[in-house]
Formats: sequence, structure tokens, C-alpha cells
Amino acid sequence: MVTKTDLQEWVLTALADRGGRARIVSVAEWIWTHKEQELKGAGELFFTWQYDMRWAATELRKSKQIKDKDLTPKGIWELA
Repeated sequence: MVTKTDLQEWVLTALADRGGRARIVSVAEWIWTHKEQELKGAGELFFTWQYDMRWAATELRKSKQIKDKDLTPKGIWELA
């Protein structure tokens, strides 16, 4: 079953697939396009995945895998 931790890997993969930098909506679109069936089978996470995707980004910032929000334009996530 998909967990919130899986979303961290998906965010990283989505950013890499988008050239290392993308709008948050573009990351969500990538996740839905590539992981829709997994999300549909994820129980409660299906209803919270977009919120949890943002949690994943916060965790990735803490681990220095994506740039701090103060270093990128509003609404943009970028690989470190």
C-alpha cells in the first residue's frame, strides 16, 4: 500500500522528469498521471494525497533534497 513516504520519492521523480524544477500543480499532475491507480488503492491517502505531497516537499527540504522555499519563486519546487 502507498504511504506518505512514497510521495517523497514521487515528488523527486516528478521534478527530475520535469527538468529539476516545476510548479507545484505540475508535480501533482505528474503524480496523478503516473500513479493514479496506486493512489486509488491507497485507502485514506487517496483523499489526502495532495496535502501529503506538500508534507513530502517539506521533508525533502529538511533533508536538503529540494531547495528551500526562500530560494525559489512562489509555487515552484526545485531539486537541490
